[in-house]
Amino acid sequence: MARLKRLITASLATLLLTSMAMAQEIRRSEVSAQGTGFFTKDTDGNGIDQDTTKTAGVLAGYRFFFNRYIGADGSYGWARNTLHNFTQSGDFNVQSDIHQVSGSLVVRYPGKITPYGLAGAGALIFNPTENPGGFIPGADRQTKAAFVYGGGANIYINEWFGIKGEYRGYVYKQPDFGLDALNSDKFTHTAQPSVGIVFRF
Repeated sequence: MARLKRLITASLATLLLTSMAMAQEIRRSEVSAQGTGFFTKDTDGNGIDQDTTKTAGVLAGYRFFFNRYIGADGSYGWARNTLHNFTQSGDFNVQSDIHQVSGSLVVRYPGKITPYGLAGAGALIFNPTENPGGFIPGADRQTKAAFVYGGGANIYINEWFGIKGEYRGYVYKQPDFGLDALNSDKFTHTAQPSVGIVFRF
């Protein structure tokens, strides 16, 4: 009889621990959707002044946490802007769609308000729209590698849903769209503040 009681107690404890582990496992994943700003620093090099229009975009992401504090982030974003190139031979504007893909390590402090920091790498893909007034013949799609860093906080309304505020910075070389005449050979920085919603499961 005593052995049966111990067996039942051990079985109940195992079920409880398994349920808790499954509950924690469910909340290891997050998906988010954000509206963003897209603000790029002006540059000057090789006799070319480059400035970029300020714009807005969207950002979607998925995160998986290996434990309570450390996880991985994969994100995709989109924006559209115009790069103004001022050279000795004239002014040239290139409007492009910007697709951003990144992977980052995330460190957080979990709670109802969960602050976090992130750092990683990614790519910005500049795709000329060919719209009138924003296109130069010969301008081609170009991908630029980027260092990504940032931080923010999630505020959870309940166990599954929350809102988030975030800042990301991207450091990369200015695009020249494959045209030597637009190659400033300079690095630039894009600031990307955002707000959005997050679901965890």
